[in-house]
Amino acid sequence: MLIGIAVAAGIIGGAVLALVAVQVFGATGVGKARRLHRQILEDAEREAEAVRREAQIEAREQAVKLRAEVDADLSDRRQAVVKVEERLIGKEEEIERKLVELMRRDQGIADRETHLRALQDELKELKHAQQSALERIAGLTQQEAKGQLLQRGEELARHELARRVRMLEEEARAESKRRARNLVADALQRVAASHAAETTVTVVELPSDDMKGRIIGREGRNIRALEHLTGVDFIIDDTPHAVVLSSFDGLRREIARMTLTKLIEDGRIHPARIEETYYQSKAELEEVVRQAGEQAVFEANCGPFHEELQTILGRLRFRTSYGQNVLKHTLEVVHLTGIMATELGASVRTAKRAAMLHDVGKAMTHEIEGSHAAISAQLARRYGEPQGVVHAIEAHHYEVQPQTVEAVLVIAADAISASRPGARGESLEHYIKRLESLEELAAAKPGVEKVYALQAGREIRVIVAPREVSDEEAALLSHEIAREIEDQLEYPGQVKVTVIRESRSIDVARNHTVAQNGSAEVLPVDAEAV
Repeated sequence: MLIGIAVAAGIIGGAVLALVAVQVFGATGVGKARRLHRQILEDAEREAEAVRREAQIEAREQAVKLRAEVDADLSDRRQAVVKVEERLIGKEEEIERKLVELMRRDQGIADRETHLRALQDELKELKHAQQSALERIAGLTQQEAKGQLLQRGEELARHELARRVRMLEEEARAESKRRARNLVADALQRVAASHAAETTVTVVELPSDDMKGRIIGREGRNIRALEHLTGVDFIIDDTPHAVVLSSFDGLRREIARMTLTKLIEDGRIHPARIEETYYQSKAELEEVVRQAGEQAVFEANCGPFHEELQTILGRLRFRTSYGQNVLKHTLEVVHLTGIMATELGASVRTAKRAAMLHDVGKAMTHEIEGSHAAISAQLARRYGEPQGVVHAIEAHHYEVQPQTVEAVLVIAADAISASRPGARGESLEHYIKRLESLEELAAAKPGVEKVYALQAGREIRVIVAPREVSDEEAALLSHEIAREIEDQLEYPGQVKVTVIRESRSIDVARNHTVAQNGSAEVLPVDAEAV
């Protein structure tokens, strides 16, 4: 290829030179030009031949070099192939050796399995013969022996359980009672609350007995208008200089008091004026409720609340529970909970906010269904309170089981505030019914001879037959009665359960205390020797 290129280049060069010569010398030098042309052609042929020979020599040299390189590469590849073949042969030999070894191992394992099956069959025969011999010697079948062992084990486990329960009570009571009493005593001392039982009536003083006739009005139209608007009973009896307002709704009773007071001061008492004064008093009371809520939140010192929630809290000022003002009770619970949470290292803010809202459901009307604890939790959740606060609220009467320390503290503070002497009152009928329920529950237990409810139902003494109930069973019986009281009955404060087993000259008492509202855990107290 190089030679052809060189020849073509020479020819083209000669032609170019010839054309140049023709142009230079003209028509007169045609002969000379032809000679020159031939000479150029000859020179070009000679040069082309020389180039062709050089290209051939160079091509042969390159071919020789290439052949040498290919031979060297082939030699290296042959050596690599030989090495790979040698390695493959070695691996095949190793695999064959391992295969032979595995075959020997499989044969050995098969022999061992055969021997093991034979040993197992022999062991089964020996075990069966041994079992038959044992049954013949003992005179019992296997099932009968198993039943006796289980029965004996159950008796031993029950005895051990009763012993462990009594031992754990004795170990834990001193420290638990000391710490609990110190904590509650400190909280009670630091929160000195005054108690004034509120009733369902309000007395309005009159400047003179002549005002009674004006309040009644001609043919009773004034008093009918008052009772119709306020929903409160106006009792005008022989009490001098006084009118009694009776209603279970504290808000209505307060509006009626404010309305009547304004009418007495104004002196104009007629149906139109009564209606005007009623709505004026109602608007003023709404402002009083709002201010009461703000003041309560300020005294609680547990952070801001939603405005609507503050208003609902203000309504608690005019609500009572067994004669105890609910708003004062709420603030007392807040302070008690905060003190105990600080001592225990719990979240003070969460505990106090839960205590502040735990009875807010009591301010709602009958239109909202559910217990006050559930309603309080719904309100707290609606107004963005954290889950810890909501849980403590809905658990304070054990409608859900408490899962946090703050929830237990709210339960304890609520019980303390409600059980303080003079804080609450209850009707005679409810009191007698509660005592009967406590006695009936304890008397239904097997082995119980007599049951006495003492200290207004705050202590139950259960006397059991010593032949039917052992000392360990008496300890378990006190646990069972306490648990059933928690689950089935409602009661204020705590109930102490004492099981007495008469045994000759010594009576052993097993005591357990049940916390507020049938909800708290059974707390062990001192065992007594009677």
